[in-house]
Amino acid sequence: MTQLAAPAVRQHEREFAEARGAIYRLAAVALSYPMEETWEALTDGRLQEALNEAWQTLGGEPWPRFESSPTSQDLQVGYMATFVHGKRGKPRVPLVASAYDSLVGGLTPGAYLLNVQAFYTHFGLTAAVDDEGHKDQPDHLIAMLEFCALLCHLEVQALENQRDAAPYRRAQRDFLVRYLRPLLQTIRAKYAHENQHGLDANLAHLVKVLPDWTRTQQLALENQVGPCPEEGARKAGPETTSQPMWD
Repeated sequence: MTQLAAPAVRQHEREFAEARGAIYRLAAVALSYPMEETWEALTDGRLQEALNEAWQTLGGEPWPRFESSPTSQDLQVGYMATFVHGKRGKPRVPLVASAYDSLVGGLTPGAYLLNVQAFYTHFGLTAAVDDEGHKDQPDHLIAMLEFCALLCHLEVQALENQRDAAPYRRAQRDFLVRYLRPLLQTIRAKYAHENQHGLDANLAHLVKVLPDWTRTQQLALENQVGPCPEEGARKAGPETTSQPMWD
């Protein structure tokens, strides 16, 4: 269907894929360890404006306005207190999926990581980008968001070059169902009990809305390429995942 779509339809699909990728990228920036540039982008509203544009392109409500942290140090302190520090050296709200027993689902942490890494490897990635500090953490939220942004970029390229975008859409759908959405839902639930440590209101809003937004994206992808196959294969190991469906 994608290959036979009229130019106007393909243009519409490309705009949606670009907006989806922008939200993944912006969320990855916002939820990474905050740098001075991040605080400046929040303070002058550039980050929120970019999110708002992409969010509304996909049919979302206007992005709300929140006061940003007074200083970059306040932004960092709130981030660290929420996502890095905690009791007995463990984060109050981990951003790494393997930190949650409910997400590992009976697998060993190593097997779970191999299943996540299998997605990256299939698309030529060995891990998250080095300078984000998550090279050996393929199940870190930032790595997952960046991977989904890459899949959106590949989808856009396929549409621009009159190629089939379905493999990239199937990969997005499967990754959302199996890894990103469960992690986002778990982070939101955990944060609901640990929301008193000064996390910037803009970041807190992202934590709140991303699980439902990714659910909407999953449904849109399923309308294009069908539902995600049963997950039983992933429990057997990475070599038996549904990767052939992406080709």
